[in-house]
Amino acid sequence: MIENMAFLFPGQGAQYVGMGKSLYENIDECKKIFDMGDEILDMPMKDMIFNGNEKDLKRTKYSQPAILLTSIACAKALELRGISAKYALGLSLGEYGALMDAGALNFEDGIKLIKKRAEIMDSAISPEQGTMAAVLKLTPDKVEELIKKANEFGLVEGANYNCPGQTVISGEVSAIKASVKIAKELGGRVLPLKVSGPFHSSMYKDASYEFYEELKKAEINDFEKIAYSNVKGTPFEKGDDIKELLRQQIMSPVLFEKSIRDLLDRGVDTFVEVGPGKTLSGFVKKIDKNAKIYNVEDIDSLENTISSLSL
Repeated sequence: MIENMAFLFPGQGAQYVGMGKSLYENIDECKKIFDMGDEILDMPMKDMIFNGNEKDLKRTKYSQPAILLTSIACAKALELRGISAKYALGLSLGEYGALMDAGALNFEDGIKLIKKRAEIMDSAISPEQGTMAAVLKLTPDKVEELIKKANEFGLVEGANYNCPGQTVISGEVSAIKASVKIAKELGGRVLPLKVSGPFHSSMYKDASYEFYEELKKAEINDFEKIAYSNVKGTPFEKGDDIKELLRQQIMSPVLFEKSIRDLLDRGVDTFVEVGPGKTLSGFVKKIDKNAKIYNVEDIDSLENTISSLSL
């Protein structure tokens, strides 16, 4: 286990058709992960991930389990090559990848939880009711000012605190639309996101309690490595009510930047994004330009990362 390394597990929006396919075709243990995913989820996930279309894969109930399966396969590919990180951090649904990587959730429980979480989030609120947007080029104080002003048009809350210069807001469609003009007045800009709901906002309070009934069924095991809570922005600790924190996570902001800064303070200088895309890698680079950042999403990036880490 590498002491100064953290694995980063991506969240919704990172998905693309064909992700993880080369791992499935070339590594038996990765093939088993996708095969088991189909069986546990009772859905043709492999076909959707490898051969489906972008529109279907964007649906919350499909994208969340698809990303999680791909991320776990990427982490397994690294493990088979002798690379394991002391720390695990995920963004939103990626938190479940981190908990699975840390041994706190077994494969079956983790996959089942994400399936249920995705179904509940997909059906709880319609896209016409709520949405999300990225706030760019504003200081934290200005972001809070924007949220306050936008709340005059409806509910708006901070949802993802990703890195300097980028915060995601979440809330009612009318208020998110109003925030575009407000951001310009404050010297920044707002970029609407293509999502199917106002994730990580209090609009999901009822959904969080519905999901909690599913969380009660899962078994939380002893941690084999240090994993981070999105709600706290710091690691899970003994005494934490992990299931309650996971309930809150659906309706609470994700403190990603706070988590990365905590990792940096602990001496972590190497980050590997395990799963589709490089979104989290970009966030880390904006937080610490000197951090060593790699990613694994297919065979080529696996070999490149292993080669770089071996130097």
